[in-house]
Amino acid sequence: MATRDDVIRELAEVPVPGGRNLVDADLVRALQVGGDEVRFVIEAPDAALARALEPARAEAERRLRALGFARVGIVTTAQAGPAPRVTARSGEGAAKGAGAPPALKLGRHPVPQAGPQAIPGVRHIVAIGSGKGGVGKSTLTTNLAVALARAGRRVGVLDADIYGPSQPRMLGATDRPRSEGERIIPVQAHGVTMMSLGLMMKEGEAVVWRGPMLMGALQQMLNQVEWGELDVLLVDLPPGTGDVQLSLCQKAPVSGAIIVSTPQDVALIDARRAIDMFDKLGTPILGLVENMSVYVCPNCGHEAHLFGHGGVSAEAAARGLPLLGEIPLDLSVRLGGDAGQPVAASEGPVADAYARLAGRLIGDGMA
Repeated sequence: MATRDDVIRELAEVPVPGGRNLVDADLVRALQVGGDEVRFVIEAPDAALARALEPARAEAERRLRALGFARVGIVTTAQAGPAPRVTARSGEGAAKGAGAPPALKLGRHPVPQAGPQAIPGVRHIVAIGSGKGGVGKSTLTTNLAVALARAGRRVGVLDADIYGPSQPRMLGATDRPRSEGERIIPVQAHGVTMMSLGLMMKEGEAVVWRGPMLMGALQQMLNQVEWGELDVLLVDLPPGTGDVQLSLCQKAPVSGAIIVSTPQDVALIDARRAIDMFDKLGTPILGLVENMSVYVCPNCGHEAHLFGHGGVSAEAAARGLPLLGEIPLDLSVRLGGDAGQPVAASEGPVADAYARLAGRLIGDGMA
């Protein structure tokens, strides 16, 4: 079986305009080699060169097939200027028809824009962030969206956790987005409009991109997706304080951010970093949510504070920020997320907790 090094050697034999080859000209991005499949992006500095690289793309595909790859996916795009229409080919032919993924130019560098660009039809953009992973931020985003939809709000979810997209599983979305011209039509689940890179990939497939490519993908999912009329678009951010958070606040008019944390000190340390990041970016903090606040034994009703209790409330009070809600730790949350049936779509104490959180957001005019 051919290796990554074999692929690079073959690409170094493919000439491009200017007398160099694909590798020496530094045009290859997001190279992924696995089994009988190879995929990568040919990224040109401008649209004119991107068009001129079509013979090189065809030659690269021919050489990689000769190496024994049954599936070859090559995307040609450009870094800047008016967004060029992507040229995509694969070992199964260009994707067309029902069920085919849209021509979203994922993995290219961002297109320059002058300041934040509003999304037509979207009243509010609310970022859901945390300083670290494992605090239930994505789960909270899913269930808050469903609770808002049950309250009659038009709500969307943008899964911006590009390395670890989980919204398709938790919302039970299995359909792929479709395209209408240059626009991407997102999917619907539980009354929520949702777009995620996870809908464009095979389950378990890794995204191996540098920061600029992440920013380009986020920009496209913000501005190329047909979100329609929404009261609020919830953006499920990745953990930390990196490229995606910075790009979101620079490229979209974010109405505010919700910080999610468990009560334990280690989570609060990172939550403080997230608060500081949004402060530096000029994004208002709408409030904090204490997730996994309490565990109630289903047999005896005993309450156990497995991660401590009140830490998020105390942090919010110290900073003069609202405590938006306390969400209990309950098995139904995990079961619902794995099954694509969010607990907020049902009845019971946990669903009520999410409904109160949704009501608070509505009362604050953010949904």
